Amino acid sequence: MEYQDIIYEVEDATAVITLNRPEKLNAWTSTMERELRDAFKRTDADQGVRSVILTGAGRGFCAGADMGLLNTIADAGGQDERAVEPESGGIEDNYRQTFTFPLTTRKPLIAAVNGPAAGLGLIISLYCDMRFASDRARFGTAFAPLGLVAEHGVSWTLPRAVGIGNALDLLYSGRVVGADEALQMGLVQRVYPHDELLTQTKEYTAYLARRSSPQAMRVMKKLVWDAQFQDLAGATKAANAAMAQSVASPDFKEGLNAFAEKRDPRYPGLSV
Repeated sequence: MEYQDIIYEVEDATAVITLNRPEKLNAWTSTMERELRDAFKRTDADQGVRSVILTGAGRGFCAGADMGLLNTIADAGGQDERAVEPESGGIEDNYRQTFTFPLTTRKPLIAAVNGPAAGLGLIISLYCDMRFASDRARFGTAFAPLGLVAEHGVSWTLPRAVGIGNALDLLYSGRVVGADEALQMGLVQRVYPHDELLTQTKEYTAYLARRSSPQAMRVMKKLVWDAQFQDLAGATKAANAAMAQSVASPDFKEGLNAFAEKRDPRYPGLSV
């Protein structure tokens, strides 16, 4: 697929996906969504890619849904025609909602938030594993000022990131918070000077590529997200079963050898 609204690049072991409508602060379109889904599938299929960074071109990360898309939904009487995969029951249904697809990527996914992230932009960042922010980043829910309510799971993801009180503050008021406040409330995990954001984020992904087993990270990512939909007993049983498999894996032997030999481990990429 040739991309119109995103840029896809691979540098060393990191795939960088850039939302690319800078003149619109990377406002979300249906084309962008289709292309992003395809790009995530490419990262999963590329054994050389160990981590994925999602960022924005120009001054913004993503300013929310494009006004043309919002007007189309409004003209349709509020009906959003974006497809949702059919549900079959169980945990996997949580990954089949309209915008939960970033959770299904098999590799660490970090949002490098370089500017405004509002509405759908905030939602997509919350479906990434971590958020690293530029000191110019700004975050807002944007719903209440438009007469809208929290959508696409943000009422689930946002309280898990910042707590119920902070989440309701952001949702009720629609106010915009800066990077430092976002860090204080747990919305982001790192804040960097603007010009260093992508470099520092790549340094983190390079560290993961040197030190961490892709297979172990894949399994842990699934365990952690699955656990959000499980009770303690279910999460414990799943993790213990996965641990038994990892102890018997070649990666565990390689990790032990690397530790004994005081070198970086040499782990294979994920098989397709």
